[in-house]
Amino acid sequence: MKNPRLRTLTYLLCLSLSLLSVAVGLLLASCTSDVEEGDYLRLHIRANGNTAIEQSVKLAVRDAVVAYLTPAAGACDSKEDMQAYLTTRLDEVERIADQVLKSSGAPYRATARLCNEYFPTRTYADLTLPAGYYDALVLSLGSGEGDNWWCVAFPPLCFVAVDGDTDGVEYRSAIADWFRKNCQ
Repeated sequence: MKNPRLRTLTYLLCLSLSLLSVAVGLLLASCTSDVEEGDYLRLHIRANGNTAIEQSVKLAVRDAVVAYLTPAAGACDSKEDMQAYLTTRLDEVERIADQVLKSSGAPYRATARLCNEYFPTRTYADLTLPAGYYDALVLSLGSGEGDNWWCVAFPPLCFVAVDGDTDGVEYRSAIADWFRKNCQ
């Protein structure tokens, strides 16, 4: 840029946006840092098998179930509230999954249950959950023997898959993305 005023304005705008991004990041971190280790409710979706079609169906089920659960998770104040909500809606979760399975031509059905099961160490953005036993909503598609997908249903961290990686989850900030694109 040859215009010094425009360059100064651009730098000030970038600085302001970076400070805003840091503030948003701190806000997101504070939202999850108050949660005790045992206060997480995981979501675990198990595919029927590992063919490309079965894995694609799993992701379609994931999208539908996460879309259904996200508003409820945001309205719940605790893991116990979310578990109570889910206890009365396991049939609905299965119905939603079964609709996706049927529309995909899958010859099997879904089974949903709440249980306590082992999860390996997992990192979601700046949050790392250590390996251990967690309460979870487990959704098995057919035999449930294929590769699986999991996230955190409460507090709700099932947001954006990272570049097609169905296991990774990333918080995204349009402001931070713009800053990275335009100010580096």
